[in-house]
Amino acid sequence: MPQTHRPWTDEQVEQIVGNLLRTGVIVAALVVLVGGVLYLVRHGATSPDYQVFRGEPADLRSVSGIVTDALSLRSRGVIQLGLLLLIATPVARVAFSVFAFARQHDRPYVLVTLIVLALLISSLAGGRL
Repeated sequence: MPQTHRPWTDEQVEQIVGNLLRTGVIVAALVVLVGGVLYLVRHGATSPDYQVFRGEPADLRSVSGIVTDALSLRSRGVIQLGLLLLIATPVARVAFSVFAFARQHDRPYVLVTLIVLALLISSLAGGRL
């Protein structure tokens, strides 16, 4: 016997979205905290040199470089990964909203939310899409 999917109620969607945002922020904060502790353990005794400006290394300027550094447990890479997770949290919320509105058979909201998602992704890609 085929199982039919019942549309979610607005309250169910709000609960899931709230949990998604809460979980995303907590996970991002924990990753940044781990990266900060690693950084302090490895570099806490070094004195900063404010005479010379040093920008971010090239490996921390791309998502793949950040993930590689984080998997290697390089502290700055772990911190950057936490920041990426923090940025990804509201994007995931919008992506989930598309799914939720589709499940509720609310086509106008699906269309508007897809437009918002496309704008978010385009802006995060630096307008290169």
